[in-house]
Amino acid sequence: MTRDRVEAALGDAFASLGEAAARGRPVYRGKVRDVVGGERALLLVASDRISAFDRVLSTVPFKGEVLSRVSAWWFERCSDILPNHLLPGGDPVSLGLGRATLVRKAEMLPVEVVVRGYLSGSAWRDYSSGKGISGIALPSGLARNERFPVPLVTPTTKEANGHDKPISGTEIVASGLVGADLWREVKAAALALFRRGQELAAVAGLILADTKYEFGTVDGRLVIADELHSPDSSRYWWSGSYERLFFGADEQRELDKEPFRRWLSEKGFVGEGSPPSVPDSVRADTAWRYVQAFEAITGENFESIGADPQSEEALVGRIVAERL
Repeated sequence: MTRDRVEAALGDAFASLGEAAARGRPVYRGKVRDVVGGERALLLVASDRISAFDRVLSTVPFKGEVLSRVSAWWFERCSDILPNHLLPGGDPVSLGLGRATLVRKAEMLPVEVVVRGYLSGSAWRDYSSGKGISGIALPSGLARNERFPVPLVTPTTKEANGHDKPISGTEIVASGLVGADLWREVKAAALALFRRGQELAAVAGLILADTKYEFGTVDGRLVIADELHSPDSSRYWWSGSYERLFFGADEQRELDKEPFRRWLSEKGFVGEGSPPSVPDSVRADTAWRYVQAFEAITGENFESIGADPQSEEALVGRIVAERL
């Protein structure tokens, strides 16, 4: 896909799933996904909404399709490590709707599991202010974006309102959020998934610096759910320029939404107060970065299998009627 095509699509971003498309089924609306509920299955429809600092701020064309298709790509390549929640024929390509996935209902664990290979993002902000990271005390003298000798598992709570909060594995078990045996299984699975992610990212000339996992259980069995190694849930850098930029204390070449967060911060918005209006130039830059992420991760040219929002809603309605 070309940059011109991205710019031409700014007016066709999929902002939200209409109620009519759900055909009377309940709809849960997250920051990015609209979820249509069935008795045993869910249809996840990834919108083009973009959020930062826990606020939905604008739309970015093709974003939902990139997230859904990249996650499906990773689910397939990590299925030998841990089952996922995708139903047979429920991936975006099979459904013919790039932004949608049909999944099993899972009992979701009440924590998110962040695995970090590098000291960046919120971990760097906490470290530089003298705080531990999810109960882990790091040695002094580390630099921003420095690689850890071994990846760190740094869970967070899932807050209904406001920011998620760091929590240690010990606290998770002690509070009863997750049982000790299940937590050991979750931690081992997260590290194994991250190793696979880093290995395949390296083949593509990328660094998977950190990522967020959401786990659940289906019929008592642990599964990976929601999304996997997507540009929304992960931090990707180009590997070829890592050392030069690290030793120069410069920003890494990023293939995720961190530049969008940085633009907001430069405008004085970090989650409180009124956000700035997002100009089309920033929306186009962000959309182009998502498209580049898809192509770099998968090794495939990105060609949208979506359509205009009205046609996509009609297809959602047919999927709901036939599959939910």
